[in-house]
Amino acid sequence: MPRNEPTEVTDGWGGERSPKRRKAVRYGVPVAVVGVSAAMIGLVPAFAGSAPDLPKISAQDLIAKVAKSDVQQLSGTVRVTTDLGLPSLPGVGGGAGGFGGGEKGGDGASAAPQKKLMELASGAHTLRVAADGPDKQRVSIVDKAAEYSLVHDGKDVWAYDSGSNTAVHSTAPDSRSGKQHRAPEGLPKDLKGATPQDLAKQALEAAGDTTSVTVDGTAKVAGRDAYQLLIKPKQAGSTVGSIRVAVDAENGTPLKFTLTPKSGGAAAVDVGYTNVDFAKPAASTFDFTPPKGAKVVNGDKDRATAQRGHGKDAPSRQHLAKEMDGPNVIGKGWTSIATIKGDGPGLPSGKDKDKAKGAGGDVGKFLDSIGDEVNGKFGSGRVFSTRLVNALITDNGTVYVGAVDKQTLINAANAAK
Repeated sequence: MPRNEPTEVTDGWGGERSPKRRKAVRYGVPVAVVGVSAAMIGLVPAFAGSAPDLPKISAQDLIAKVAKSDVQQLSGTVRVTTDLGLPSLPGVGGGAGGFGGGEKGGDGASAAPQKKLMELASGAHTLRVAADGPDKQRVSIVDKAAEYSLVHDGKDVWAYDSGSNTAVHSTAPDSRSGKQHRAPEGLPKDLKGATPQDLAKQALEAAGDTTSVTVDGTAKVAGRDAYQLLIKPKQAGSTVGSIRVAVDAENGTPLKFTLTPKSGGAAAVDVGYTNVDFAKPAASTFDFTPPKGAKVVNGDKDRATAQRGHGKDAPSRQHLAKEMDGPNVIGKGWTSIATIKGDGPGLPSGKDKDKAKGAGGDVGKFLDSIGDEVNGKFGSGRVFSTRLVNALITDNGTVYVGAVDKQTLINAANAAK
C-alpha cells in the first residue's frame, strides 16, 4: 500500500466542516506548549525500526482518531528527557503540597508528587506506568539508586520514596458520581503529564488557523505501527519549531511526543514509550504495602494540620477564587503570552542595577550574566531566556512569559502600556 505523503491542513482546515471534522478541530495546538514546558516531561531516543507501510490517512482523520482514542488499560515504560536550557538549581521543587508536607515541609515532604515532577525538569528519566480505568493507576520513576512510586487504587493513594523509605497514605476524594474516587493532585486519573497521550492531547487542544498540521510518513515506536503527525506554528514569533506525534495506527493512542525548538538542536521536550501493552494489567500491579521499616505518614492528617496552622492568616475564599483565575493571557495561538501584573519594584536595571548590591556581591553583574536588559515604551526590564520559554520582567514587577522570542515579549509589553 502507498506510504503516507505530507498532507497539510491549512487555514480553517479547508471547506465546509462536517460534525466529525468540527469535533476533530477541537484538538489544536499552541497555548498548551507553555504548560507542557512547565510540566517538564521529556523524551525518547529517535524513532527506531523501519517505517511500516500503512493505508493513507488525512491529517483531519488522524486528529479525529486521536480524539476518539479512549484507551483505559495499558502498561509500559516511558523514556523521559527534557532539555529546556534551564540552569541547574539545587533544591528546586521542594514544596510538599498534595500528599501532606504542608508549607514547612512536613513528614511526607520527600514523597510529595510535586517535588518529584519538578525533578523531571531536566535530564533523562525512566517511568513505568500502568492504568486500569479511572480508579487504578500507577507511576514509578526509576532512578539508579532509588525508586519513587505513586499508586492510586480506589479510595487509597500511596506515595512512596525508597530513597528516604517514606510512604504517604491519602484518601482519594469522591468523584461527582459517588461511585469512583478521583486521583488527587499529583496523580490525575489519566496519568496527566506522564505519558505521550496527555502531552499530545494538550498540544492538540488549541490550534486553528495559526497552525500547519500534516501527516509526515510512518514509524515503528515501541514495536507498534504508527503514523507521524507533524505540527508547525505559522506565527513567526514562536520559539517552537515543530511538534511530532507518533499515533498508534490501530487504536489512535499517541506513542511518542517530540517538541523541537526553532533554534534547532536536541528536542526540548520528548516523551515516548519504549514498550507498551494495551492488555488489562494484573490486579496486583496496584497493590501497595509499605516495606518493613518504612516511615508511614498520614497524608490526610498532615494536610489538615498544615491548613489549621494558617489560622486567621488563611486566605479568604474570594482571594483564593481570584488566585485560581491565573495569569491574564494576551495574543493568539503560538504567540500567546501570559501576563502577571506587578504591584511593586521588579528586578533592578539601568542605574538602579549598577547601584544594587547583595550579600553575594554586585547584583548588577549577576543579573547581566543571566538576563538581557531591554527598554521600550513600557520602560525597562530584563528578558530571561531558555531554549523554549522566555520571560520579561519589567521594572515595576510585571511579568510577560511565553514560548515566544524576545521581540514578541517587548512588543506585548509596549502594547499593554
